[in-house]
Amino acid sequence: MRKLLTGLILSLGLAGFAQAQSDDGLLPVEQAFKLTTRAAEPGKIALHWEIAKDYYLYRSRIKTKTTQAGLTLGALELPAGKQKNDEFLGEVEIYHDSVDATLPYSLADAATKTLSLTVNVQGCHEVDPKICYPPHTTTVTLDVPAGGATAAAAPASAGSDTGLKNGATQPLIALGGAPGLGGAADRTPLPPEQAFVFEAIAASPTSLLTRWTMPKGYYLYRDKSSVMLSSGDGVRIGAPQWSPGVPHRDEHFGEVVVYFDQVELPLALARERGAAQTIKVHAEYQGCQDDGICYPVMTRDVDVDLPAATPQELEAAKASFVPAAAQSSPDTDTQATAASGKDGSAGEQSEEQALAANLSSNRLLALLSFFGFGLLLAFTPCVFPMVPILSGIIAGSGENVSTRRAFVLSLVYVLATCVVFTIAGIVAGLAGANLQAAFQKPWILWSFAGLFVLLALSMFGFYELQLPSSLQTKLADISNRQKGGSLIGVAIMGLLSALIVGPCVAPPLAAAVLYISQTRDPVFGGLALFVLSLGMGAPLVVFGTAAGRFLPRAGAWMNAVKAVFGVLFLGLAIWMLSRILDGVWIMLMSGAVLIGSAVYLGALERLPDGASGWSRLWKALGVILLLLGAAELIGAAAGGRDVLKPLGGIVASAGKESAGGELKFRKIKTIADLDREVAAAAQGGRRVMLDFYADWCVSCKEMEKFTFTQPAVQKSLADFVLLKADVTANDEADQALLKRFALFGPPATIFFADGAERRPLRLIGFESADDFVARVGKVQ
Repeated sequence: MRKLLTGLILSLGLAGFAQAQSDDGLLPVEQAFKLTTRAAEPGKIALHWEIAKDYYLYRSRIKTKTTQAGLTLGALELPAGKQKNDEFLGEVEIYHDSVDATLPYSLADAATKTLSLTVNVQGCHEVDPKICYPPHTTTVTLDVPAGGATAAAAPASAGSDTGLKNGATQPLIALGGAPGLGGAADRTPLPPEQAFVFEAIAASPTSLLTRWTMPKGYYLYRDKSSVMLSSGDGVRIGAPQWSPGVPHRDEHFGEVVVYFDQVELPLALARERGAAQTIKVHAEYQGCQDDGICYPVMTRDVDVDLPAATPQELEAAKASFVPAAAQSSPDTDTQATAASGKDGSAGEQSEEQALAANLSSNRLLALLSFFGFGLLLAFTPCVFPMVPILSGIIAGSGENVSTRRAFVLSLVYVLATCVVFTIAGIVAGLAGANLQAAFQKPWILWSFAGLFVLLALSMFGFYELQLPSSLQTKLADISNRQKGGSLIGVAIMGLLSALIVGPCVAPPLAAAVLYISQTRDPVFGGLALFVLSLGMGAPLVVFGTAAGRFLPRAGAWMNAVKAVFGVLFLGLAIWMLSRILDGVWIMLMSGAVLIGSAVYLGALERLPDGASGWSRLWKALGVILLLLGAAELIGAAAGGRDVLKPLGGIVASAGKESAGGELKFRKIKTIADLDREVAAAAQGGRRVMLDFYADWCVSCKEMEKFTFTQPAVQKSLADFVLLKADVTANDEADQALLKRFALFGPPATIFFADGAERRPLRLIGFESADDFVARVGKVQ
């Protein structure tokens, strides 16, 4: 906590500088620390600072740097400073009054006439108002003295910044010259770009070498550091090859692995094409000053020039390539992570990562596992709505449907859903777009709900849905179809059901899509999705076949059965509209359907004398439905929004119940919104939960209704910053935010601590309250 507090106090002090300068008569930084420079003799630059009274400069914050081609700066020669025990930074060296320094340099071209460099300093005002200035940079241009630069510059150290240029492809030896390292003898924290220097080069046409260099007294977390590609034509990064590191007991994170001084991370590349190209490497990392402050998560983008690769080199690289667990890149669909703990390479993986990895191992076992996962998914709200649809299809296929025909209809329906799930998953994996989400537009949902209403009216006997007679005759010659059971119509209904009725994302589905995304192998990934879909559809086939076997044959019973399915279709239409309409409208429509069903069952009619037991049973059921329908209407009028708790609003207003309230989320829309909120939470030492939600997402509403309302869950999240990303619109901003986490749709719950995602704790799909509380407790 002391580390975080120190960093926060420093940040607040620097942020308040401008206001203090105008209100308290502080000198502008150029006057407080007046710099003069001259190149009096070849090979040396003299620097002199006049320091105003009551001001001082930090010795360790005086830096020099150049971007001039052919100019090499040596180590800045500074005198010893005065020791000072800083209130927050401990022992440091400072300068009062004035200070002189000498900067050696050398020139590659003796004909060079001018020198260009930047000088960076930082200092403070030591009497009231006590304030520290932010780092200040001055650009200096000097004429080269007669005789040129004859003195060779010494290697850069504490006072210079002459390391490897970002992204330059140079011999590996050049990586060692890290910019701005040193000055760690005092406890003044270095700027992030100097405390943790990240570099990357192409070690070969099919490999990268990345490196972090830290000065003495700084260390880098392994499980909070990652490398990925943010751009590259057909290039993928392989699994990371981290060196062992140093076990470290951290006061915030417990036992972790860290690196001191320097760490190199080799990364294999798989390339589709051998032509030379420039790729962009994106790094995210975090570290601390030993017994000092901890830095927030830092990012760095480096351009690396890949040389041309021969066909033999490409094939050899692919043969030995081990894909990394995928993680979305910040800008494009090129993705591969090279991280440890937060992404699972330290031994822990999120559910979808582990499943995706299993796909790459024993393929036959993986396919059998995915069929089993599909069976489990069959008993989720994603699949339940398909049961009345399939039942209605079978009920409408004729009065004497055989078991064989019921099986064929069920199989065609399920196979159609399998095709959609497979194609949608392949598209999501290769293009990063959720095809099912694209079908959740309001006009599509209204159209499909209208179709269910038309089907319901057909079941009630208002009319018969059938193809034109000429087309029916042609189709009958092909497959002996009947008007209600056309195999083409059944297949179309299966396609639409998969796209519109059940757009759920569960860990097995996400794993298969993740596998396609990271390996670009749509064949086996698609096969896994198809097998998963078959598992989801197997119970439907069993149910549909049994329905064909046990449904009553011709007669009045058949009309009653069709009426039941008509009501179910109306319920499906209302359920689909619940994704886009306010709860009060859903309650009103539900109440109307319940009351209509009650009237059909004779709830308002008087039983005749000698009525049978069945007649009394139907009337009792009708009265119950009438009361439920009335409760829905009364609840809607009283401001209720929950169909399952129609009188909840009345009870809550009467009893002022506090349990089961709603969590207070902050809405975010863009990646910038997320980064801002996560950074602010990290500065305040708070954890973050990000919930991806959509109106059309069934499991999202399950989480809201059954998990987030539980007191234990709300208590466990009391110290969290709660963010909600509503991706209902599925627009560019929504897709970019999903892509940031390699997600293809909601539901998903992401956890952050200290500005970094805790990837192994990522939740895809629904989770019960008890399990969710246990998951939250691991976020550290």
